[in-house]
Amino acid sequence: MSMPSLKNDYDENGYVILDGLIAPEDFTPLEQACQRAISRTRSGEWKHRRTVGKQFPPYGEEDPDSWGVQHVMHPALGEDAFAKWYTSEPLTKVAAQLLDCRQEDLQMELFNLLINPLSHDFALRWHRDDVPGKATEEEEIQALGAWHYGIQWNTALYTDSCLFIVPKSHKIPRTAEQRSLSMTSEPPSNPLDMPGAFRVTLKPGQTVFYNSNIMHCATYDSKAPRATLHATMGDVRGGSSRARNVLQHGLEWMKEEKFNNGLNEKGQLMLHRLVEMQKGVNGDVGYSLVD
Repeated sequence: MSMPSLKNDYDENGYVILDGLIAPEDFTPLEQACQRAISRTRSGEWKHRRTVGKQFPPYGEEDPDSWGVQHVMHPALGEDAFAKWYTSEPLTKVAAQLLDCRQEDLQMELFNLLINPLSHDFALRWHRDDVPGKATEEEEIQALGAWHYGIQWNTALYTDSCLFIVPKSHKIPRTAEQRSLSMTSEPPSNPLDMPGAFRVTLKPGQTVFYNSNIMHCATYDSKAPRATLHATMGDVRGGSSRARNVLQHGLEWMKEEKFNNGLNEKGQLMLHRLVEMQKGVNGDVGYSLVD
């Protein structure tokens, strides 16, 4: 797909699926890094995790089972493959294209890992990442119109059919029926009951980029191994518009010299832009959504 048509498809539908953003020589190192991170999380050694029973941050420690590993670029985790891939040219080139910015405008943000829980299945409710489910139609229209400075993606290392989206919903408020199915904290018994819902299936190595304010939900099958790289990147021209959505995950560790020193030059510049955004935010940013 050519770059102009890629951008057009993303703007129109709210998502695009791409192959080839992991170089063949990087696939095995990333897979091995994921396996080690998952093992440390499940053993309780790595405390930064997404906890079964909690859909959004703060995740707490109430359930021993996990559906995600947080902060995979953290120097304490010691897995250099993650930062190397996050700053790789194929990935940043596509992110800049979809954001309609220069690579010099890209801002480092979140990088986490989505995994299958072990003890029981889990699901996320229908939501937009930075628009509350109980938002009025007017509030929804205003929020959707302002969301242009970030990109989110899932890259699957194993076949992944967890994500459900409603294409084109990043531009328009919910219908009455869609609203009735996305107002509560309860996950759907069948995500395809949502009008317009589409199930995203990724083959190993495929990536889905999506506007994080598209309507989406997810199901987590405890019997299907999952290791999906889940990350966001911003456009510095958005100023502090993405501060709450990003900083709610707790990124103070990114200011540590050890993290900066472990990055390549591109990564250091991307990190600097994030730190500058943090400096421009006064007080507690709060949380985008609550369970």
